[in-house]
Amino acid sequence: MTDKKIWFVTGASRGLGVDIAKAALAAGHAVVATGRDPAKVAKAVGVHEDLLSLKLDITRPEDAQAAVTAAVEKFGRIDVLVNNAGNFYAGFFEELSPDQVRQQIETLHGRRSSLPAMRKQRSGLLLTISSTAGISGGMFCTAYAAAKFGVEGWMESLTPEVAPFGIRTMLVEPGFFRTELLTSNSTTFARPSINDYAERTRETVSAWRGMDGKQGGDPAKLAKALVQLAALEEPPARFAAGADAIQTFETKATTLLAQANAHRELSSSLSHDDA
Repeated sequence: MTDKKIWFVTGASRGLGVDIAKAALAAGHAVVATGRDPAKVAKAVGVHEDLLSLKLDITRPEDAQAAVTAAVEKFGRIDVLVNNAGNFYAGFFEELSPDQVRQQIETLHGRRSSLPAMRKQRSGLLLTISSTAGISGGMFCTAYAAAKFGVEGWMESLTPEVAPFGIRTMLVEPGFFRTELLTSNSTTFARPSINDYAERTRETVSAWRGMDGKQGGDPAKLAKALVQLAALEEPPARFAAGADAIQTFETKATTLLAQANAHRELSSSLSHDDA
C-alpha cells in the first residue's frame, strides 16, 4: 500500500488509545502502540502483524527516546505521532497537592523525542489529544485545564517551528466520550480537607461518578474520524470532537469577542503618544 503510514500511539493500553490503534490497523497502517506495560497494550489492541507494542511511561523521557528508536528501527519512520497518554487530577485548586498539580502539567516531557526523526524524513503529523478543558476552563478542573491550555499553546507555537520541515500538527478537543477517563484508574480526586469546599466536592464527585459509562461520545467513532482526518493533505489545526465540543468552541468564541469589545476604547488608548 503506497498510503500505508506508521502510527505511534501513546497511552494505548486502554481507553481512546486502544481505539485509535485499532482504527489505524483496520485502515491498513502499521502501529507502534505504547504504554507502561507493553503486555497490556498487546492484549488490549490484539494480535496483528503490523503492531509493535512498546513500554513508554510519558513521565520518563528516556522511555520515549527508547520507544522512538525501536519504532524507527522496526519500521524505518514515524508518520503520525498520537499524543494521547495522560492523567486527570480533579478537585478544587486549594485541595490539590503541589505534587498532583506538577504531575498533571508535566506530561509534555516525553513528547519531543519523535521530532528529530520527523525532521530527518521531512514529514510527519503530530496529532495531540487535548480536551474542551483546553478551550474553556471550569470548576474542579484547575490542574487539568492548566495542562490542557498548556498543550494548546505548545502546539500553536510548535506548528510554525516545524512547518518548514514538512511536519504538520492537529489538536483534538473531545467533549464527553465514553472512555475510561472518569474511572478510578484515570481520575484521582483531591483529598477533601477544607470545609468551605466540602459540599460542592461531594456533589461534583457524585455527579461525575454517575456520568461514568454514560457519556454520549463513541470513542471508536472518534478514532475512525481521526484516521480519516490524518489522511488529509492538510489536516485541521483543531478538531472539535463531538457536538458538545462544537458548543464549547462557539461559546468561547462569542465570549472572547464580547470581552474584546467590552472596553475597546480603553484597550485602544494604551499606545505611546508618538507611536
